[in-house]
This record gives sequence, structure tokens and C-alpha cells, in this order.
Amino acid sequence: MTENKAGSKALGYLYGAAAAASYGLNPTFALPLYADGMNPDSVLMLRYLFAILMLVVMMLLRRRSFKIPPTAIPQVFVLGMLMSLSSLTLFLSYNYMAAGIASTMLFVYPIMVAVIMTLFYKEHLSVLTTLCIILAFFGVMLLYRNAEGESLSMLGTIFVMLSALSYSIYLVAINSKSLEKIPTLTLTFYVVLFGSLLFVGRLLTDVPLILPSSPLLWLDAVALAFFPTAFSLICTTRAIQLIGSTQTSILGALEPVTAIFMGILLFNESVTPRECCGIFLILFAVSMVIGKDSMENSVVAKQLMRMRLMFPKGKRK
Repeated sequence: MTENKAGSKALGYLYGAAAAASYGLNPTFALPLYADGMNPDSVLMLRYLFAILMLVVMMLLRRRSFKIPPTAIPQVFVLGMLMSLSSLTLFLSYNYMAAGIASTMLFVYPIMVAVIMTLFYKEHLSVLTTLCIILAFFGVMLLYRNAEGESLSMLGTIFVMLSALSYSIYLVAINSKSLEKIPTLTLTFYVVLFGSLLFVGRLLTDVPLILPSSPLLWLDAVALAFFPTAFSLICTTRAIQLIGSTQTSILGALEPVTAIFMGILLFNESVTPRECCGIFLILFAVSMVIGKDSMENSVVAKQLMRMRLMFPKGKRK
């Protein structure tokens, strides 16, 4: 029984890492479409449309049912709106600041998740978990790169904070017990389906629909739909089911690291010693999260507890 539980947690950490790494590919696939003249709503509409088609194919191949309890529809609809709002505000921020800076600032969401879980769900925030959040946060700050003399856009910052808040609420809300019986693939399909309605509504108003100008950019849109959308959402949902919202959000520290590595591989960007330190802090924090249970149950931890019991606190007079 203990081995099964440990195996489930290990799988949960693997899903969480995969979700974070794939979500960190957002700028990699979105920026070429922006450079082609597409607006955020057009990019996101194609992203969600292709993701829906991919999820339908996956469900048919795996013979998953499209049925969900009628009582769950309002909750899943809200989840879809939260996810699409997070996507829209993040992509809008790319118009006001560098995508790398926006993706770095987005990492405040694990702190938001931890606060929400502590305040509203009475989740115990251990010292080790708090330390992991702090280390990862400082690591992300070291990865922050600003052009010389450039100041951050206030509007861009607001968009990123709204994106982080929406995503934080999504991560907490999807962990609801009422959604546990819905298969991960089915739940992800309806989240993306309902979320796409936000972009349909915006494009039906005054926002123009702009399509990619070349077959290569169409493939780029398909990749944007698969890696940071369908694949990432499936992994995120499964990770939350196995290890919880807080742990999954902390693993999100791998998102900016992915952005850095992709910049090196695809755009020949260099890495400074400061950025190396940031990557090290993030990976160290993530390693601590993954090894949290074994660390807390280790021989060292037990010996420290015994030493503490040797010096009991005196009673106050």
C-alpha cells in the first residue's frame, strides 16, 4: 500500500514537471505568430480550436465518454473561463513587455496558490514547502532580464498579475472532489471547449481574426495547441489529482527554465552566471519538493526530532 502511494506521488511529480515544461513553451510558439501580425485573440482562438480537435481524437482513440454529470457543467464552465482568461491576459502582456519577462513574472502563482490553500482550505504550509517557494521565487528573479534603461509597463504588469491570479484559482478549483470521478481527458476537453467561448465572443465583436500567412506558421499554431495547451492541461490535471495544487504549482518553476533553454537552442541566446545561479536555485527547489516526503521521514529528520525532545520548553509562569 505504501509502495503504491509512493509510486502515485512519483508519477504526480513527473506529470507536474511535464506540465510545467510544456507550458513554458508558450513564448516559443506564440512569438513567431505575433511577428506575422496576428493578434492575441486570433492566436488563442487557433490554439484552443486545434486543442479541441486533438482532444476529440484522443478521446475517440481511447474510447472515452463525452458525458459529464449535468451538475458539474457550471463548475467546468467556470474552470474554462479561468483558463482562457489566464491565457488571454498573459498573451496580451506580450504586447507590453518581453515574453521572457512576462513568463518570469507569472511565477508568482505558486505563492498565490499556497496563500489560497492556507486561507480558504486550511492546508498546512510546512517550513520545507515555504522554503521551496522562497528559493524558487529568488531563482526566477535571477532569471529576470530587463533591457538596459527599460522600465516595466504598468499595464503589462497588471495583465501578468491577472493571468497568475486566474491560473492560481484554476489550479485550486480543479482539485474539487466533485470533479474526481470525471476522467482527466474528458475534463480537459470541456475546460478547453468552454474556454474557447471567450475568444469566440471577442472575435464576434470588434476584434479582427487574422490567420497565419504560411504553412510553417500553421504548424506553429498546431504545436502551440498541443504542447502548452492540450498536453500541459492533461498533465496538470493529473498531477493535481496525485500530489495536490500546491506541489503542482511549485513544480511550475520549470516554466521559465524551459524558456531559457529554448532560447539557447533556437535563438542562440547566451546564459550569464546570474542566470545559471537562478536555474540552479529553481532546480534545487524543485528537487526538494520532489524529495519532500523522504526528507521529512529520513533518519536525519528523526534524529533532529529526538534532539528537540531532549530540550522541552519550560512552562511559563
